Amino acid sequence: MFFQHIYEKGLAQASYLVGCQASGTAIVIDPKRDIDTYLEIAKKERLKITHVTETHIHADFLSGTRELAVATGAQILLSDEGGPDWLYQYDHTALKDGQTFMVGNLKFQVMHTPGHTPEHISFLLTDVPTGDQPVMMFTGDFVFVGDVGRPDLLEKAAGISGTMEIGARQMFHSLKKFKALPDFIQVWPGHGAGSACGKALGAVPSSTVGYQKLFNWALRIDNEKTFVETLLDGQPEPPKYFAMMKKFNKAGAKILKEDHGVKKLTLDELQTALAQGMPLIDTRHKSDFAGGHIPGSISIPDNASFSTWAGWLLEYEKQFLLIAAEHRIGEIRKALIRIGLDSVVGYFSDIEEWAETHELETLEQITACDLYNHIKEKNVHVIDVRSKSEFDSGHLPGALHIHGGHLKDRLKEIPADKKLIIQCQSGDRSNIASSVLLANGFKNVANLSGGINAWKHEGLPVEK
Repeated sequence: MFFQHIYEKGLAQASYLVGCQASGTAIVIDPKRDIDTYLEIAKKERLKITHVTETHIHADFLSGTRELAVATGAQILLSDEGGPDWLYQYDHTALKDGQTFMVGNLKFQVMHTPGHTPEHISFLLTDVPTGDQPVMMFTGDFVFVGDVGRPDLLEKAAGISGTMEIGARQMFHSLKKFKALPDFIQVWPGHGAGSACGKALGAVPSSTVGYQKLFNWALRIDNEKTFVETLLDGQPEPPKYFAMMKKFNKAGAKILKEDHGVKKLTLDELQTALAQGMPLIDTRHKSDFAGGHIPGSISIPDNASFSTWAGWLLEYEKQFLLIAAEHRIGEIRKALIRIGLDSVVGYFSDIEEWAETHELETLEQITACDLYNHIKEKNVHVIDVRSKSEFDSGHLPGALHIHGGHLKDRLKEIPADKKLIIQCQSGDRSNIASSVLLANGFKNVANLSGGINAWKHEGLPVEK
């Protein structure tokens, strides 16, 4: 048996290529949309991808299932569980609880594991030539290392009311199936630490059923009411783009086939596009943006959080532009298509060329000690753009809480009578949020350098 775990750090998303070397066939589970990774692995290992599947209709990334099937001719196998409202809307072979299928000498058994979503399934893998017991379980967003999938996304992100408590109760009963499995089975989940699909995901890529029975908090609560309350409490805000992913993945993602890259823009082309009102995303480091940027541009640095923040701040129906380093544009493009943001018109990389004929805008940085003096003089408003749970655990005195991802939709709530100080944990998210305010006409804005971490380091007061 051939096995490879493929991990995309930006979305903390795991997919798997499992092959039968005797037959030269392979299956991919929960593929990302940039499928070149799987094609290269299969070619290197002399395997043909004959099957592609996924555990559920994903909310946090755009599935590469259709893309991979078109490229390889693989059979698509998808869940037929959860009822008519949760069925995939494109051609596939339907899978039901208890059903098995073969990939060469490898046997996959379907287990319906609702909770995160109604249609969610997991896969038990048996390497038939070596034995008759399952050796691996691909759990998707059912059981993570140290956590379980959140059941509130359908309600909070997709707007389907009344589903999160039902999902939590379904999760409680699905976990009974998990507890009945042999301890030795390896657990390979769909996400790791950093994913918004749970609240306490571990950083270790895999575990075992036995280890999770001992140490996963969700498997140690036997009372259903307590479990439901605990599971729903403290879940992070779901990014705005999750609702679009549900819609696209249910219908089937648009086929890209050949990715022709991103057009490099001339200065004239950039000016023309900006004059037409196209949004401009600056992917440079936050300090470069603060030191000088094109007015109206929004800062989303090219780092592990790029996809998530692009999903928060960009609109799917609008074309947009990028400021990006030429050697990074390929990876940035992949990060965008992984969440379905395909409408990038082009990129520009030479800010110095722009500055020769245009004025750049800067973003003021303020230290914790200077901010403390301003707060005592009551001449600033502090806006905390972290999550609600972070804010509740401790915040600057008098700070107004608006999650950075919601800032663009809540501009009317922003006071304009005093200087605005934007603050997060370390200064990264607040830099993005500050750029959103600048782009929307708020000019008296400063970013708290080092965030609340710097504030606490100076021994300054914190409220709860």
